[in-house]
Amino acid sequence: MTSLKVEIVTPEVALWAGEATALIARSSDGDFTILPQHTPTVGDITPGLVRVEAGTEEVAFCVHGGFFQVGPDAEAGVTRATVLAGVAERVSDIDVARAQASKESAQAQLSQGELDETARSQVEAALARAELRLRLGGASR
Repeated sequence: MTSLKVEIVTPEVALWAGEATALIARSSDGDFTILPQHTPTVGDITPGLVRVEAGTEEVAFCVHGGFFQVGPDAEAGVTRATVLAGVAERVSDIDVARAQASKESAQAQLSQGELDETARSQVEAALARAELRLRLGGASR
């Protein structure tokens, strides 16, 4: 097994699939890199940047948490790495203006202080997603 096949998927769409030389991300245990012939493993992915090195190109994704699985695909003779994310997008597809508007909306809702625990948690999660999009989209303020 000398090849690495990577898939980045959400419940709605397969964002990317193809042959790669490396998958780089962060788990709750720290940064990690998956290479061909990697030991089979499963773990979490914390919100942040997930990069796929594919030949001379690098594809970057904004992932809002999820899981990864690595193992051999004996039929294909490759190592397969799959990232399952609840919410993710290519960094190049981030709509910075929309993310800024989402951030401002969430901040306004939080400043009103009239949210129950569930609503506050949902608004805080929306704020975290917007801030991550802005940070990775290059427009952090």
